[in-house]
This record gives sequence, C-alpha cells and structure tokens, in this order.
Amino acid sequence: MNNQMPAISLAAIPGRRVRTLDLVPSIERAGFTGIYGPSLADNLSLCAALAFKSSQIRFGTSITPIYTRQVQDFAQMASFIHEVSGGRFDFGIGVSHQPSMSRLGIKQGKPLSDMRKFVSELKEVPRAGELPPLIIATLRKKMIQLSEEIADGMVFANGARSHMSDSLATLSENTRTDQSFFIGNMIPTCINDDVDAAMEVNRRTLTSYAYLPNYRNYWKEAGYEEEMNAIEECLSHGRREDVPRYLTDRWLADTTLFGTQSQVREGIEAWFDAGIKTPIIVPSAVSGGQFQAIEDLLNLYSS
Repeated sequence: MNNQMPAISLAAIPGRRVRTLDLVPSIERAGFTGIYGPSLADNLSLCAALAFKSSQIRFGTSITPIYTRQVQDFAQMASFIHEVSGGRFDFGIGVSHQPSMSRLGIKQGKPLSDMRKFVSELKEVPRAGELPPLIIATLRKKMIQLSEEIADGMVFANGARSHMSDSLATLSENTRTDQSFFIGNMIPTCINDDVDAAMEVNRRTLTSYAYLPNYRNYWKEAGYEEEMNAIEECLSHGRREDVPRYLTDRWLADTTLFGTQSQVREGIEAWFDAGIKTPIIVPSAVSGGQFQAIEDLLNLYSS
C-alpha cells in the first residue's frame, strides 16, 4: 500500500466556526493534501479564514454554486483568497441542484451553457487580480469535457469507483496525466469497527442525493439502473421513506467508504488507483458528529 494522503472536507457550521478552524493545524500536520469546503454554509468565508489559519496546505471550495453572487463579487473574493494564501486556493464551482436553487428563488438555465458563460464572465472581470485555478463540479461526460476545455480541473461528488475509468476516458491522455489538472471526488466516509453501523450512516447521508434526478441519471450510467428505477417508482408514488432500501450494499461499497481503519485505508488507495488524484474524504461518525468523524480520520493515519 502506498499510503498516499487524501484531502478532507470541512464545513464551518454556525456556532462551531472557531472550533472548526482550530482543527486546521492538526489536519495540516497530519499531512492531508487539502481542505475543501462543501456548499454547506459559506465556504468562501471558510476559505478566507483558511488562508490565514494554515501555512502550506491547499484548500478550496467543493463547490460554490455559481448563481448565489454576482460574478464581479466572485472574481474579487476568489482573487483575494488566492493572493493572500500565496496561491494555495482552488475555486470549485458548480451549478448545484434545482431544488436547492429553487429554495433561494433562483431559476437555473442549462448547466453547460450557464457554466461556460460564468467562467467566461469571471475571467473578464476588470481589476480583480489573478484568479485561482477553477475546478468544475461534474458527474457526466459533457461536463467532464467542458472542464477540460475551460477549467483547471474537475471534482465529482459521490462518484462510482467502478465507473470512474469510463468517466475519465472522456479526458485526453495528456489531461489525465497532467498533475496540474485537478481530478477529485468527494467520498462519504465513516470509520467504525461496526461495519454495518458505518454503512448505515453512509446510507442516510446519501438518501437525499437519491432524490435528485441528475444523480440518479449518473448512477444509471454507472450500472445501477435497477436501483435508480426502483427509487423513481417510490418517488412517483410519494413513498420517500422507502428510498433507502434501494441504496444497496453493493452500491454503497462503490460510492462510499466505511468500516475499520484498514478497510477505509484500502478503499482510499483504491480511489487513487481508479484515477482520482485527490480523494476528498467527507467524514461522518456513527456517533459524535463532525468533530468525532474528523478525529477518527486523523487517527486513521496516526495508527
């Protein structure tokens, strides 16, 4: 085993922000390759704090929805964090999901054209300063192609490991092997000797994603058509409570990491082998919340 180090997902929840930032020195000392803030809460503010709370580790957003600020504001904020961090910031951007944007009163257009327009306008903002690397949230092949065309990398969330070689084959060989092109995946992870309990945590984590059509379409592409069709049948009849039963153990083992320390370490290595240059571990715990989950992850590489 190579013991390559992954990155870690970190969210600063209201009331726990200072305590969350206090974790950063331990994460950096442990050798994790990055800290990436999910769209939960204000991850750009988190990254501004990380610029000063850390000294060497890369960090970024994974991802920020492109609709929630004016493009001029995004350009100024992203350039500021990039500059004051000494170039350690990755600006991960995405179109998010229709239900999330609808709750904010935001009407989305077509994902590919919206993303192309946003990146073009971002790069044209005057007097913003140098922009950080742009990382585009992706699942399916057209967005992968667009990432290669207009960005500096791409990041999956809840990708299927068995399907990753097919997805990455969309990229040119030069891009796949270019270490400066970011290829990440956010992986729900629960470390616990009670393997079944850890698996159930991940099942609960991913249930909400199964409600989203874009994720179901991706997982159908990845070979889980039977499971996704069953979920769609549940949803069409208003039986949302039945959805978790179709998130099968086989599917969970392909999209998440769970179990003992050795099982999770082996799983992280398998993600590297699948072509993901930066596995982003999204930690959960059987009990104890995010802080316990991060402690479990820190212990993974100290034992």
